[in-house]
Amino acid sequence: MSLPLPPQVLPARPEFSSGPCPKRPGWSAEAVAAKAFLGRSHRAAEPKAQIKSVIDRMAALLNVPEGYRVGIVPASDTGAVEMALWSLLGARPVDVLVWESFGAGWAGDIKNQLKLDDVNVLKAEYGELPDLTAVRKNADVVFTWNGTTSGARVPNADWIADDREGLTICDATSAAFAQDLDWNKLDVTTFSWQKAMGGEGAHGVIVLSPRAVDRLETFTPDRPLPKIFRMTKGGKLIEGIFTGATINTPSMLAVADADDALEWMEGLGGLTATRARADANFNALQSWVDQTDWVANLVAEPAARSNTSVCLKIVDPVVAALDDAAQRSFTKAMVKLLETEAAAYDINGYRDAPAGLRIWCGATVDTADVQAMTPWLDWAFEAAKAEL
Repeated sequence: MSLPLPPQVLPARPEFSSGPCPKRPGWSAEAVAAKAFLGRSHRAAEPKAQIKSVIDRMAALLNVPEGYRVGIVPASDTGAVEMALWSLLGARPVDVLVWESFGAGWAGDIKNQLKLDDVNVLKAEYGELPDLTAVRKNADVVFTWNGTTSGARVPNADWIADDREGLTICDATSAAFAQDLDWNKLDVTTFSWQKAMGGEGAHGVIVLSPRAVDRLETFTPDRPLPKIFRMTKGGKLIEGIFTGATINTPSMLAVADADDALEWMEGLGGLTATRARADANFNALQSWVDQTDWVANLVAEPAARSNTSVCLKIVDPVVAALDDAAQRSFTKAMVKLLETEAAAYDINGYRDAPAGLRIWCGATVDTADVQAMTPWLDWAFEAAKAEL
């Protein structure tokens, strides 16, 4: 059986991974290295000033309110979330919103590792959102703003009560710099450089509201905390974490890379521009989806669709009729074809998600590359289907 002819135009940058995500347009290792204080102590004046500058500029770009603290912490977004869970939970009941794998992981840790008693897990399937109105006002709430592995996001924070009694702990790693975070409704917010900034992994960011700081200074968990989770000493917040004195040694090359990414975003015009780039990328991809009969967005409700980690399902009747293992083999074949042709890298769906594709559309991606990729998706689908 003859295979379809491949398209003639390749994306200039075929990186569409959802983490680590594509670097900024025009990125170069030489430019980053020139900014890096390599071989220097992160406690020295100039390196520490660079860390503090990265913190301050992230806060400014994200419009973080006055009085909130922003800090760089170990172990990427996962480390930031776990730091919040272990340090803050236990004072109140806990509601955990689960609609994708990372939310499920936080729920598992809260129930099985922290072993808290009053934990309510509000769950929905991939591509859907749980009943947000069921969140208790007196509970601490843990949720992902944007489900990186499902492509579903909360459309807003209206469901969070203004007079809430508990804290909100929000994993915003694939939302920061691409979506509108309602800071008045967020008490703990986490993300990592490796997502919308196109930075390097291993470093997380945690943002604390005054309410979260008050909890840290008035609540002592009945469990031991490892050093990398501790944000207080003697009942007071360790302010150094939020002024450049990181808990452990950061990579100064990764710090320089974050500096480079922030400089690029500032040059674009800040948050308005980065959000607009992500929206344009999503719109280009969704426009193709709307005109293509073999594929659909995993998220049926338009308002809940991510503009960064876009998850697609194959709805072609022949492929959809296959069992789960066969569907996963089919998408794996598509992905291999695309990678071989340098048309798209790393776009297979997450391992715990339904079989499908996951395409990063954050600000570091160029819309022209999304548009150049979509004919290749058609080609890979037809080529893989011809082999069934």
